[in-house]
Amino acid sequence: MITITKKENLILNQIKYLKAEYSDGVPYNILKLNLDISETDLKDILNNLENKGLISKIDNYIKIQRVENEINVVKSRKEVIKEDLNQSEGKAFKIIQSLAGDKGIVSRHILEGNLLYGDLKLSNLQMYHLVIGLENKGLIKKIQLNDGEYYSL
Repeated sequence: MITITKKENLILNQIKYLKAEYSDGVPYNILKLNLDISETDLKDILNNLENKGLISKIDNYIKIQRVENEINVVKSRKEVIKEDLNQSEGKAFKIIQSLAGDKGIVSRHILEGNLLYGDLKLSNLQMYHLVIGLENKGLIKKIQLNDGEYYSL
């Protein structure tokens, strides 16, 4: 199953619609004119679709590579990232969510302690890489409160 965002789905559907008129591929300029989206966003989304193997871009022409019956459309990029977590990141993120509770924050020390000595039993280096990876993906964020360092979801 391939997971895409609503914007990616919108652009993919527009390409499917225009491919009837353009047998050699949909020209980038035509696609850009038909969509109410910034050029930067359009390029990023087209790159994402190409990386997922749904389209190909050759000389400013875009073609549908394959049409998947099992495309999962989600609301945001963050949800796509959650779908694409590896096994240890997924387990760690579930632990972080349970520790954060309703407030959505967890103490850095409690988080690190649970990752090091809890079910995952990670080494210091594994825990560091895992936390940094989740931060880079935008799923958690380090914040400073009056009484110490915390992570927020």
